Amino acid sequence: MVIADLLGVTRMTAVTVNDRGRISHWDDTAADLFGAARPQALGRPPGELLRLPREHRGAFEPEAFGQVWCGACTLRRADNGEPAEIGWWIYPVEGAPGDHGVRVLALAADLRRLRRDGIGITVGDLLLAPPGVPGPAGAAALRPAAVRLLRVEPALAGPSPDGPDPFAGPFADRLAELLPALDPLVFGKIASQVLGLGCPAVSLGLTIRLPIVPHTEAAPAPAPTVPLPRPLTRAPADRPPRARRDLSHALEPLAFLGAAGEQIGSSLDHLQAARTLAEVLVPRLADLAAVELLESVVTDSAPPADEVDETTPMRRVAVAHNDEAGRWDEAVPEGEPLSVPSRTPFVQAMRTGRPVHIPRVDDARAARLAAAFGARDLRPLFTGRALLVVPLIARGRVLGTFMLLRKPDRHGFDQLDLAMVDELARRAALCVDNGRLYRREVQVAEELQRSMLPDDPPDVAGARVRYRYRPAEQVAQVGGDWFDAIPLPGCRLGIVVGDVMGHGLTSAAIMGQLRTAVRTLAAEEMRPDRLLRQLDGLARRLGEDYLATCLIAVYDPVERRCTVASAGHVPPVLRTADGESRVLPVPPGVPIGVGGEPFETVEFKVEDGSRLVLCTDGLLERRDRDLDAGLEELRARLAESTADLDGTCDDLLDRLAGPTPADDIAIVAVGFDGIPLDDVVTWQLEAVPGSVPWIRAQVGARLADWGLHDLAETARLLVSELVTNALVHGAGSVGLRLIRGRGLLCEVHDDGADMPHLRHTEATDESGRGLQLVGHLAARWGTHRTAGGKVVWFEQRVPRR
Repeated sequence: MVIADLLGVTRMTAVTVNDRGRISHWDDTAADLFGAARPQALGRPPGELLRLPREHRGAFEPEAFGQVWCGACTLRRADNGEPAEIGWWIYPVEGAPGDHGVRVLALAADLRRLRRDGIGITVGDLLLAPPGVPGPAGAAALRPAAVRLLRVEPALAGPSPDGPDPFAGPFADRLAELLPALDPLVFGKIASQVLGLGCPAVSLGLTIRLPIVPHTEAAPAPAPTVPLPRPLTRAPADRPPRARRDLSHALEPLAFLGAAGEQIGSSLDHLQAARTLAEVLVPRLADLAAVELLESVVTDSAPPADEVDETTPMRRVAVAHNDEAGRWDEAVPEGEPLSVPSRTPFVQAMRTGRPVHIPRVDDARAARLAAAFGARDLRPLFTGRALLVVPLIARGRVLGTFMLLRKPDRHGFDQLDLAMVDELARRAALCVDNGRLYRREVQVAEELQRSMLPDDPPDVAGARVRYRYRPAEQVAQVGGDWFDAIPLPGCRLGIVVGDVMGHGLTSAAIMGQLRTAVRTLAAEEMRPDRLLRQLDGLARRLGEDYLATCLIAVYDPVERRCTVASAGHVPPVLRTADGESRVLPVPPGVPIGVGGEPFETVEFKVEDGSRLVLCTDGLLERRDRDLDAGLEELRARLAESTADLDGTCDDLLDRLAGPTPADDIAIVAVGFDGIPLDDVVTWQLEAVPGSVPWIRAQVGARLADWGLHDLAETARLLVSELVTNALVHGAGSVGLRLIRGRGLLCEVHDDGADMPHLRHTEATDESGRGLQLVGHLAARWGTHRTAGGKVVWFEQRVPRR
């Protein structure tokens, strides 16, 4: 890497910005370079005219940046939109307040021509020149065919420590040509400030092809060469010890970068990556390291900010140092929210995208830095130390900064240190941003899962439900297993367990659709086999990927009966009240989405005190156990268990599931308690008008026996409406059933096929308001079909004792 003078090599222009932030000087070279004529440019903000990247606009704001900045960026020309690769050297200029003079001097050079032509650049004793261009006396020439520029980056050539800078005079003369309209006194002041900050230069990275010649006994005369880094190969055993030490010393930074990058990237937690960054920097590169991230990055509540200023909230997330333990805990505590003024190096680094390096912090600057952090006196932290503030930028967005400090007795940051810190900053920023994106993915997956799975088991009469869900150990903590417990008419309970083929967000989305479909179809009072048939048809219409196994069970606490149908799912296990357990012989069926095969429903009588456990195959299958062996172990564990339903679910997870399950696991455990026979009463009615007052009286008397006097009047009124509708609009026999459970349920059934529905009635209509009255007075009401007709029902809330 060589610093070379730019004069006469490529086009360069000077642009000045006044104290109002507007362009005040714009020459023909600038117009040709940026594609904007002078009238179009004068009086406009440079960031707006040049369409600079947001991270570079702060360099044109001396009140925010406050120091010289050099860098390169690709811009679109204002006239035709073609890309232009520009090298920048932007100098803040101090002037008298109120004179509307120059506040920023920006030198811009065309780097594309420099990269393409490579003309007139002398590297040591070698001239990079095209054919036919003679080199200076005593210099050999390398043709373009032998050399390739890998990198062209703007840099600063500071004042020479050995005496006057030989380039200062020619540069000042060239600068005078670029700024012909300035008053000589004003120009002299500007030139003095610019020369004190450093002349423009470029840092070149070269690849040079060297000839390979046969070996001869007589050594040929050495040809002029460019010093090249030695190959990074293992030192042979016969190499002299000093050479091996030199090679080891040269490889040490690379080894450190490799190990540090591996440590930083070892976690998917963005905050842990920031903490690891601080830890690897101390003590190799700094005596104190502190990482500050934007609050939006810490919480991932919003994308990182496009614009960063003193109003942007930040948070210090990591601090590491090699002082005594607790030395800086109160001064720079972790987790502290920050609001950093715009003139500090922290905002400067984030707005320009370039590190801010202060070789030694004097007392005045230390006081200004300490004032930015509130009432605490941080001057001892900064005074006399080397300070380096580096931005964390990933994918074009600023994430935060990290600050490095070296003690006064330690030398400042050299070029190798700066290069290593820059490389670590790039790696750490990507790790932090990847961790942030991963956290967002996990949050989206978890939120999707929470929205698609039931929150709490339903509180129903005659049954208790508990369930557990454990996702597979994968990147997105969500899968296609689902479960549900659905209260159905007649105090019945529907239990569903399913497993969509595959994992991840796609399977979870399919699971959500199927779960919604099951809930909708279950409300239509379908038998489990019919419900699976409807679900299978829906899945095949939605697409080929809609494949799932499913098991549906419906428990009737009045009849003490459980009906079950399966679509290729694991059969359930029933544990009776006396402790005997067995796998229910449910026909397996084919998975949902396959089609072509019927589903079968089987019925089982279940006694009070028994339990039914449904699960997905993730609980049963492991590398050392197949599905049948897992099912047998589940049966045995359930027979031995004496815990309640919650304890049973936890025990099954602990005993049967592996520590890192390869598949999602869902468990639903149902305790069958039944509804006492004394809480159920049924009447068969004659299809005559006189049945209405008779059943009103019977319902009133029964509610009095149950102690539900407060519900009697409303119940009699609603019973009259429903029984009358059944006699007038129904067919066949009419019956009524009262069930006292969590609420008072009244069902009126008849053999008619026409379902009643709400009607819009006019003021003069003499009928049609019965169901409106039911909907107004009942807590819930509905209708559903049966094998031989229909049922219309309503429910009233029973006051809690």
